[in-house]
Amino acid sequence: MKNDSVNPTFSFKDRPACVAVSKALEFGSPAVGCASTGNLSGAVAAHAAKAGLPSFIFIPEGLESSKITQTLSYGANVIKVKGTYDEANRLATEIALTSNIAFANINIRPYYVEGSKTLAFEVCEQLGWRPPDHVIVPIASGALLNAIWRGFRELEIIGLIEGLGVRISGAQPEGCSPVINALLSGSDQIIPVESPKTICKSLAIGDPADGYYALEAIRKTGGSGRAPNDEEIIEGVKLLARTEGIFTEPAGGAAVATLERLAEDGEIDKDELVVLYITGNGLKTQESFSTSLPRIFEIEPTIESFQSLANKIQMPGIKWLEGV
Repeated sequence: MKNDSVNPTFSFKDRPACVAVSKALEFGSPAVGCASTGNLSGAVAAHAAKAGLPSFIFIPEGLESSKITQTLSYGANVIKVKGTYDEANRLATEIALTSNIAFANINIRPYYVEGSKTLAFEVCEQLGWRPPDHVIVPIASGALLNAIWRGFRELEIIGLIEGLGVRISGAQPEGCSPVINALLSGSDQIIPVESPKTICKSLAIGDPADGYYALEAIRKTGGSGRAPNDEEIIEGVKLLARTEGIFTEPAGGAAVATLERLAEDGEIDKDELVVLYITGNGLKTQESFSTSLPRIFEIEPTIESFQSLANKIQMPGIKWLEGV
């Protein structure tokens, strides 16, 4: 796992956001902004606060409350747009084209996306300057997947890695999977999803701006992709937590579920070096899992009460000392 859930604002978006805000300062912009499904909102707001710039954050309806709270804590101007992310993004685009506000993922997007390449750089460095055989990347706008692909290629061009043969596969939720639908159907046309329906809010972009680039990168590298449903995504989150101690948001669960599906379908060999990109922290999306987690045990404050519970749930290996 490449775990980006413990960055300053608890997602990979700190990487592109810091570049975007730095360029906004360089260009003399009076304020920064973005349209966001949640993670970028917190990252832009935090880096804007550090830079001393006001920020305008446009979010869709239905976003997780913890992500909104985080963004507000940095002093951002949060604007909820009635509708989907794509409608919020269209409004933000109109404002970006008619003002001098620096919108991270719109009018300074060419700089913004450069920050995500560091996810390719660091993976190769941490593997001793060898590229992995296969990576699995969550897809929202498609910018992250394409940036990672460019990062690997640039390392090969300058000679820091040799024999680039990384396969890149994508993960999207079943309720919003326009790129994966095009990939698996063999189509070059990405059909937008008008009303995304998934617990995976951070990937709920129905009309992905960089979808075609992501699709091209997957095909050029011989990769693949899957679109797990919400139940599979939740199980992916729980599997990662109980086996690796990493609590991810649904986007990470989608990556885990995609890995599982690809392995079952024979598209990943047991001896392949596979890296999963875990892009956000589960603490920001707790409401998505609250009904699917194990129950809380309640006991009296006595040792007898705990012993009774331990016997009931059959905890192996526990012994009780006599006469204590």
